[in-house]
Amino acid sequence: MAKKKATKKKATKKAAKKTVKRSKEMLLVGSKTKEALKGKKFNVSSDTLDALNEHVYWLVDQAQKRCEANGRKTIRPHDILA
Repeated sequence: MAKKKATKKKATKKAAKKTVKRSKEMLLVGSKTKEALKGKKFNVSSDTLDALNEHVYWLVDQAQKRCEANGRKTIRPHDILA
């Protein structure tokens, strides 16, 4: 009796890779941000930088809207801090 060769199914590219959902470019310097967050012996989870990056994009968007609403093309510090 002939032995059948075991065939392995090839994994699809999507299943083979862990996909990281990063739709936006990272605006933060990861090592410096983690260093600042750790402070007094705090740990930083792996998705913290992504959350902070999303918040920075939101701040930039809000500043652009405020600037446009005031009829300016120059974003000023008070557009971000307001």
